[in-house]
Amino acid sequence: MEKHKFEELVEETIKNLPRKFKKYLNNIAIIVEDRPPDTSPHNLVLGIYHGVPLKHRGAFYGNVPPDVIVIYKESIERICRTEDQIKEKIREVILHEIGHYFGFSEMELRKMEED
Repeated sequence: MEKHKFEELVEETIKNLPRKFKKYLNNIAIIVEDRPPDTSPHNLVLGIYHGVPLKHRGAFYGNVPPDVIVIYKESIERICRTEDQIKEKIREVILHEIGHYFGFSEMELRKMEED
């Protein structure tokens, strides 16, 4: 898939997030990169969150660079066969990484995904 098309799918996913989540997304950038840096071929990373989770921000939080969610295009394409599968996986990865933004641990997110 062309990178601009993949980025459009990411933008569409963000645009269609429920308002109850979007209203809390402040000081955050969501970007697309082709592949994660220096990872083993056996360790497939689809996305990552870097920043200070919302629940850990105190009264003195401010004047800091944006948190970042990175979505890895090639990793997602590697496990999806169709554009619809890519679109669904993008949504799943963005929701997962936003969960980290809100302060949920990997274990908590995996449990939620199972329910």
